Amino acid sequence: MRFSLGMRFSYRNFQAAVLVVTISLYLDCSKADNQMEEGGGKGKRDLGEAAGEISATDMPERVKSMFYHGFGNYIRHAFPHDELKPLSAGYTDSLAELGNLNLENLSSHYKGVALTLVDSLSTLAVLGDAETFSAGVLWLEGNLSFDQDVRVNIFEANIRLLGGLLSAHLLASDDRLSLMPDYEGGLLPLAEDLARRLLPAFSASPTGLPYAWVNLRHGVREGETAETNTAACGSLILEMGMLSRLTGQPIYERVARRAVLALWAMRSGHDLLGAALNMSDASWIGTSGGIGAGSDSFYEYMLKAYILFGDEEYYTIFQRAYLAAIQSYRSGPWYHDADIRTAQPTHLQFTSLQAFWPGLQVLVGDLSFAKDTFRSFFSVWERFGLLPERFQWDTMELHPTERYYPLRPELIESAYHLYAATGDTAYRDAGRRMAKAINRYAKVGSGYASIRSVATMEREDHMHSFFLAETCKYLYLLFNDTFLQGGDYIFTTEGHLFPVHRARSRPLWPSTGTAAHALSDGHGSRRSALESRVCPNPSGKHPRSSCFVPDRHIDHRCAGQKDCGVDGHTCIQRECSAFGYCLMLLF
Repeated sequence: MRFSLGMRFSYRNFQAAVLVVTISLYLDCSKADNQMEEGGGKGKRDLGEAAGEISATDMPERVKSMFYHGFGNYIRHAFPHDELKPLSAGYTDSLAELGNLNLENLSSHYKGVALTLVDSLSTLAVLGDAETFSAGVLWLEGNLSFDQDVRVNIFEANIRLLGGLLSAHLLASDDRLSLMPDYEGGLLPLAEDLARRLLPAFSASPTGLPYAWVNLRHGVREGETAETNTAACGSLILEMGMLSRLTGQPIYERVARRAVLALWAMRSGHDLLGAALNMSDASWIGTSGGIGAGSDSFYEYMLKAYILFGDEEYYTIFQRAYLAAIQSYRSGPWYHDADIRTAQPTHLQFTSLQAFWPGLQVLVGDLSFAKDTFRSFFSVWERFGLLPERFQWDTMELHPTERYYPLRPELIESAYHLYAATGDTAYRDAGRRMAKAINRYAKVGSGYASIRSVATMEREDHMHSFFLAETCKYLYLLFNDTFLQGGDYIFTTEGHLFPVHRARSRPLWPSTGTAAHALSDGHGSRRSALESRVCPNPSGKHPRSSCFVPDRHIDHRCAGQKDCGVDGHTCIQRECSAFGYCLMLLF
């Protein structure tokens, strides 16, 4: 059964929309290979067993089966609500609960915004499923409404919903991809409507740092908490900035940029930022900082905002913050929290949200540190079968309470970036092992369930939308990155794709840049993970660009700025890093 791409759905066509998507996808759920089936085992595991039985050429189809098992069950049991409850084959309208640990001020009127569908569209594009991508876009154009009395976390609404809508709009608009030839731009007004509803979080602030919570219909409620964190304030610029570039309305980028600068002004004398803060007076709540929960995506967004928009102020912030993190938080291959006033260690533990860090280090060319840290982080996965939320690396013990694995993507994301940069098949092998473990412990009849404790493998009745938006996407790209060839994308922190050329205020030079080389000495080649995607140069010759200037030394070492040349893609001079290498970003 098929439907016309010109068709526009109203809410009364909901059952038809479900039928269309379900017929095209849900039957695929039964096709998962027995090698990747649910195991349900407990106790000690050997994840190495049979990891090599599935070849790299077979893995893309295995990962597709994973995605469609989750997505098909969401469509069947939860759509158009927010997220799937895989154990009970039900749904949860969870947008109001994201980031709301105490489940306070929940609305009894909120009925969902198809969160998982919005979050899944860019993955459908990567998988090449134009039919289902189009079905999802058409349904959203005709039915999605943010005019709801619901209090939401602006960070979660931004990265999942705004980012998902903008990415889908950009991908649908790309004639090269032919995902939806009849697309008329209907997702962009939805994205702007959502962003307008988030603006009171900024306008009500006396400091420029946004409130963490806003009601989509009524704005910031009286007595709203002023507590927020570094990631929430510093991880809005990609989505808000892209929206401004697409609509010509500068307000979105302006408020997000102001938040970044207000946040950076709070840094300590060591260039360190804390995690929790009071946005009403720009003060820290506690003095411990790190690269994990509460801080993580700030680092990511400073680098990527520079890449996406070409604003060197973001790069200056990133460079100082990154160097401070290396100096103050790193202990061998591990990272700990530290007091931002003294740079002295506080908590000697790994947190799962740190696992994005090796991938970020790949993007700056710091492969030596990235490899060592990934190896240590992956050893935690292998030790317990899945990645616990916290691991005390000083005693090599599980955290006493935070033992859960909610199907997070970050370690897989780093494996993808490391493989893309090095071609080392060890990272694909790690991906196979992680996919096998997820199928063994999290796969159930109606989707994939979060794990309450990696010590017992007890399951929880929740499949987070990021499992489809990120975990499955990065697993697939680890084995098949065809979609990215010839493109110039960056990933948001939710794994949504933004084309760089659509955000630049000035034309880019032809995509013919050189390899990106490292900040640090180390093992093997030093290349940007995006080299072959942003600036393909299979001949290995220097790019033909009117502004390209090679580095003085062939090994890209530098004693000062004069030793670094000009990148042929951006026409920006490369920086001599603190580690003595010319930093050669390609974006």
